[in-house]
Amino acid sequence: MDCRKQYGKRSLVFAWLIVGSMISRAQVVERVQHPTITVSDLDRVLPFYTNVLPFKLVGTRTVTAGVVARLFGLPDSTRTARVATLQLGQETLELMDFVGSETGRTMPPDSRSNDRWFQHIAIVVSDIDKAYQQLRQHHVGHVSTAPQTLPAYLPAAAGIRAFYFRDPDDHVLELIWFPPGKGNPRWQPQTGGSLFLGIDHTAIASADTDRSLAFYRDLLGLKLGGMSENYGTEQEHLNQVFGAHVLISGLTTGQGMGIELLDYLAPPGGRPYPEASWANDLWHWHTVVEVSGLDALYKAIRTKKHLIISPGIVPLDGWGLAARRGLLVRDPDGHAVLLCE
Repeated sequence: MDCRKQYGKRSLVFAWLIVGSMISRAQVVERVQHPTITVSDLDRVLPFYTNVLPFKLVGTRTVTAGVVARLFGLPDSTRTARVATLQLGQETLELMDFVGSETGRTMPPDSRSNDRWFQHIAIVVSDIDKAYQQLRQHHVGHVSTAPQTLPAYLPAAAGIRAFYFRDPDDHVLELIWFPPGKGNPRWQPQTGGSLFLGIDHTAIASADTDRSLAFYRDLLGLKLGGMSENYGTEQEHLNQVFGAHVLISGLTTGQGMGIELLDYLAPPGGRPYPEASWANDLWHWHTVVEVSGLDALYKAIRTKKHLIISPGIVPLDGWGLAARRGLLVRDPDGHAVLLCE
């Protein structure tokens, strides 16, 4: 199926579906647990998430060099990692700081949303103007010119308001507000509660929707919740990509956060994920996904010749996750996914 041909310039209904019992028994992914972001200095970056943003620090842990080397295959086998677990609403996020003599590469200063290493989280708010003013008071770096309201000629996204901004390491984050009838029903109603509600999804750049769906939907078993083609002035002001025309695909397990694919049909020029990337490079994110049948999935991944970062399935003892073992793999665009059983 060629999504570009099938969907053309139509906008399809874009909503996170509550699939419940509709999920196939053969589904491999059980839940998208959380994204993990590599940061340059945990002590410097953590206050941004807990003071400027209202994430709650659940705890920090130090992962030993042997466990780090086993999962990430870093050339420096003496490197440890400090990991902070943060919570917002029902969702969690982890920040990972590699401790060693050599720091990873910084984010390219000219990074854009159509570059393949792009990834962000979408933080749901009940009032985007108030949330934006809170960021303004802390002089947060803008990606968007200001909060944007997506127009009526995009029926799947019409009325959704969003704003992109940067953390101290230039990772992009998003504020998003859903009008009635849009988004996951759990974000409604949005009155009388907290300003910052939780994380709706993590979004990743994709060079080809069909190829990405073959990985996330057909191989891992995530469900396609909906699709939308976004373009126009508001989209350009949102992501600062002139001439942006992006095909958006929402993937979900029916619970927890989802994964969103961002396929820029225009403009051309999005750069590939850097070769020879390591987990301590600041563009590294990995999305932790709970799966069943990891052995069979490992065989399928090898058959499909997807790049595996870890030396096969490895024990996760000492990593601080509930899972016993895991497999770190790259999707077709280079994004890292930690499959945990």
